[in-house]
Amino acid sequence: MSGKFNVLFLAPEVAPFAKTGGLADVAGSLPDALRRQGVDASICLPLYRTVKEGGFRLTRMIAGLEVPLGAGKLACTIWSGETSQGTPVYFIEREDLYDRPNLYRNPAGDYYDNFERFTFFSRAVLHFAQHAGIRIDVIHCHDWQTGLVPVYLKTLFRGEPFFLNTTSVFTIHNIGYQGLFPPEKLRLSGIPYSEFHPEGLEYWGQVSLLKAGIVYSDVITTVSPRYGKEIQTAEMGLGMEGILRKRSDSLYGILNGADYSQWDPAVDPHLPVRYSAEELKGKKECKTLLISEMGMNERMADKPLLGFISRLSGQKGCDLLLRVAHRVIEDGAGLAVLGAGEEHYEKAVAKLAEDHPGRIGVRIGFDEPLAHRIMAGSDILLVPSQYEPCGLTQLYALRYGTIPVVRATGGLADTITPFDQATREGNGFRFESFEPESFFSAIRQALSLYRKVRIWRQLAVSGMKADFSWDRSAESYLEIYRGLLTWDH
Repeated sequence: MSGKFNVLFLAPEVAPFAKTGGLADVAGSLPDALRRQGVDASICLPLYRTVKEGGFRLTRMIAGLEVPLGAGKLACTIWSGETSQGTPVYFIEREDLYDRPNLYRNPAGDYYDNFERFTFFSRAVLHFAQHAGIRIDVIHCHDWQTGLVPVYLKTLFRGEPFFLNTTSVFTIHNIGYQGLFPPEKLRLSGIPYSEFHPEGLEYWGQVSLLKAGIVYSDVITTVSPRYGKEIQTAEMGLGMEGILRKRSDSLYGILNGADYSQWDPAVDPHLPVRYSAEELKGKKECKTLLISEMGMNERMADKPLLGFISRLSGQKGCDLLLRVAHRVIEDGAGLAVLGAGEEHYEKAVAKLAEDHPGRIGVRIGFDEPLAHRIMAGSDILLVPSQYEPCGLTQLYALRYGTIPVVRATGGLADTITPFDQATREGNGFRFESFEPESFFSAIRQALSLYRKVRIWRQLAVSGMKADFSWDRSAESYLEIYRGLLTWDH
């Protein structure tokens, strides 16, 4: 295929405008990488409060665009901006739906009107594209919040000449978030109730927006090859394995990439001292300053320092961390923790710092600059996830010369291979069983190697030189898009 074609990314969060996790990094970085390869990529997301307060330069594009919701219509405003690398970004503004302290939920739970919020977003995007004459060859939808878009293209918008050649890709970032709602909500979407059946939108008596994306999209992708296989099993599919197996011919696992324009110690503006694979001296200084920033004992600068940067949840292995932390300290190591999430985990990790003053530093909350400094100042990064669709922190760790200890699941297994002292091959440490003993054994292996200074340095430098850039991943998506555009549909 020659010439440019148009890909519109729809995502519920996009870095740096709005972020709760890795999805935002993907949605913010992949379009930039695709544009470098000649694709006319753009992005659309809701205009959340974080966007308004973020100081981004936005231009009002369309005012009073009316979009159906239920029996009525709601007006929205469309704003335009761009990423730091020039990719166009469009924002759907509707104050009562998106101007809130959080993206999806508050401490009491999910927002009660999430179905309305993301149904409106999904339909508004299509009305906006039609109104503005933005031609779309591929509309690339991310996670359950955008799952109705492929349904709209196959139902309400099927006869629209403007979308006659528009195809859809749906990316599953985490099969655990399924967008489940009562069936009576479906009428608000305008989608015919005839689509509510086991081969369509119905999922155990509820509407699943994740299933909507899986069933109605032209191609499904997920964020690592191994996770693409795992979610087709009863153990990891969380009830969606049957429909995924049915669509296995259209399901592709593509590894996420790392955005080295944001995550590279040689250019990182968040670091007190920068360093590279050629000049590692600055990493030691970053460690010393991090220990001070985290309120730890300055003597820990001569001990191995472990980092844990994560959402605080069971999926991310918080239970394992809590079970082994005291043993890590007994072995002479220190621990720096940054994260936010479930309240009982927040309290438990905070207590770790109380129980081990000077040895464990904990910061509750989301702090992007501090995440960079922990990545640079740590010797070892812990990623003990129960399951992990891809994971980005282990990729960032490699670039920062910080050795990952990961559970062998999903994208963690695809990217981290166990280090073999005999052959000097491998880039980190893995454990198989989701149990404290297995996790602690892998940490012990890393701590043992840490004492072998020359080998440890070689391992760190090798990781820093590895290429997990988005440009590699973008090529795989490009193949899928090209394949779709040869369809007769």
